[in-house]
Amino acid sequence: MAYNPRDYFYHKAKKENYAARAVFKLEEIDQRFKLLRPGDQVLDLGAAPGSWSQYAAQKVGPRGRVLGIDLQAIKITLPNAVFIQEDMRNADLAGIMAAEGIAPPFQIVLSDMAPKTTGIRLTDQMRSLELCTLALETAQKYLKPSGHFVCKLFHSDEFEDFRALLKSQFKKVDVLRPKSTRKESKEVFFICSGYTGEQTRENDQNSAK
Repeated sequence: MAYNPRDYFYHKAKKENYAARAVFKLEEIDQRFKLLRPGDQVLDLGAAPGSWSQYAAQKVGPRGRVLGIDLQAIKITLPNAVFIQEDMRNADLAGIMAAEGIAPPFQIVLSDMAPKTTGIRLTDQMRSLELCTLALETAQKYLKPSGHFVCKLFHSDEFEDFRALLKSQFKKVDVLRPKSTRKESKEVFFICSGYTGEQTRENDQNSAK
């Protein structure tokens, strides 16, 4: 079947006033793993065009907060969300949070970050892994103990190594390819629960020596 950018999920997203069809990936993840709760604070990395933040904002409700960050501008407006256009590799997250009145830790860190694809499989896979590593480093700094982490990865030979790293820091690590994922896509999602902070504490102890 030929690639169709305006498939069933595209039209469903438009009908339900979501910014992108990607919302249904997070919806399936949340329905299966029960991650988002009223009052939660959510950090959404790679948030543009904003559909994951839309879904998260609905789930956490008026007592919750969502902070969305992306290289691209996020043009939607939500009463319980703040959007920042920044490069995650250089962003002063602590300063941004302080300026916006957001006090970490977060109950959940989401990352739908993806590289601009080159068409060269190995290059795209390595860039995807770099973004996953950046997302995990961010979670290590700002995720609440026992919190959740969701991260998209282009499947590669490094898949098992990254999963092992996640298992060293979370009590439970699942992998899902949501039903709304396009057939030609190589992406999978790690769904991690029960953050232990073991790696962060070890790094802190080593730094103090």
